[in-house]
Amino acid sequence: MFDELCPSALNPVRFGDKWAALIIRCLEDGPRRFSELRVPLGRITPKVLTHSLRSLERDGLLTRTVLNGTTTVRVEYELTALGRSMLEPMAIACAWVAEHWEQLLDAREAYDRAIRFDRAAAALPAGRRAAAPIG
Repeated sequence: MFDELCPSALNPVRFGDKWAALIIRCLEDGPRRFSELRVPLGRITPKVLTHSLRSLERDGLLTRTVLNGTTTVRVEYELTALGRSMLEPMAIACAWVAEHWEQLLDAREAYDRAIRFDRAAAALPAGRRAAAPIG
């Protein structure tokens, strides 16, 4: 796992990369231009979108095609066969999230409550601190 040649290092959709999977899903129905990707990915900055697209292209999951028009140059991004092969495992992951949605939200809320309690308790003078509530 920690070997530099470990297959996990080649995983194109890294758990910390919130945009790669979304970009792949945006290209599921066919090629799109940069500006067309920005619409469904409204919170992404152009710089981050460019970086993510380059990483996905480097990993062989999409192609970047420059189309020379009569007046303008257009660039389209399209999934490769390798990129399309990511759609099924991603659908399985999305189905898992849908199945466990309530549990995930409950866990986050419980964690956030505990963190708030810990921070509030830490702000109290030493003699006034209470034990964390259970549950």
